[in-house]
Amino acid sequence: MDELSFSVFPNENFLDLRPYQYGWEQCAPLHSFGPFVRNHYLFHYVISGRGTLDATFPDGVNRYFTLEANQGFLISPGLVNTYSADEQDPWKYTWVEFDGLRAKEYLDSAGLGPTSPIYIPQSLPQGEAVRDRMLYITSHAKAPPLHIIGNFFLFLDALIQSSSTRRESSGNQLRDFYIHEAVTYMEQNYKRDLSVEEIADVCNLNRSYFSKLFKDRMGCPPQEFLIRMRLSKATELMKTSSNSIGDIASVCGYPNQLHFSRAFKKRYGVSPREWRLQNKTR
Repeated sequence: MDELSFSVFPNENFLDLRPYQYGWEQCAPLHSFGPFVRNHYLFHYVISGRGTLDATFPDGVNRYFTLEANQGFLISPGLVNTYSADEQDPWKYTWVEFDGLRAKEYLDSAGLGPTSPIYIPQSLPQGEAVRDRMLYITSHAKAPPLHIIGNFFLFLDALIQSSSTRRESSGNQLRDFYIHEAVTYMEQNYKRDLSVEEIADVCNLNRSYFSKLFKDRMGCPPQEFLIRMRLSKATELMKTSSNSIGDIASVCGYPNQLHFSRAFKKRYGVSPREWRLQNKTR
């Protein structure tokens, strides 16, 4: 019989990193989840026992992995995955689900992603540090959101530092500088009409080169990143203010409310008005 504990993050007003839910589970023999597609990143750390991951890669080919205690696996959004507990030694794992404008960047640093979903720590103590940070988050579900988000950053730092597939950042300082400059400029100017050309000019880069650099680092083109930023800001305002949808759209860089509503529904699956009704701050 399964033993399960999980919690949902109570606050969405964080853009760089946005937790969704976290927990742990002692699975029954052959207990499986999937096939399923996630909308966000979902990382599992195997505390004990064994299990398998059947993952669909972006090229459409399925890969099969066997995992054991002190290893982990990442489920990337938009891909079909199934994972199952061993019949003789079913696993117990802890998990965290998250997303955010910089989530891909952090996972890239750990060498994890859609084509590299398996986490193996460089040493057992380093892996246990990742596990302990995840269990801390799970056991402090009633802590203030800022405390939880702080521990999410510490979890990601432990993940990056411990990962045997960690990607060193040496030689990339200039690239990272350009991306930081671009993101900062977007944060300061997202409320007005803003083109990729203008952002590239601020970084003193050719538009096509800048777009490639940005997509390689952030996982999406600069225009898509700007849309996500604007819509994230909009959800913040819809939860915390009584301003009309039209006013919020305008403040977030959408003078045309219809265009805002279309972009919002494409991103979140519901209209801004429906989303607000579902997510009102109590």
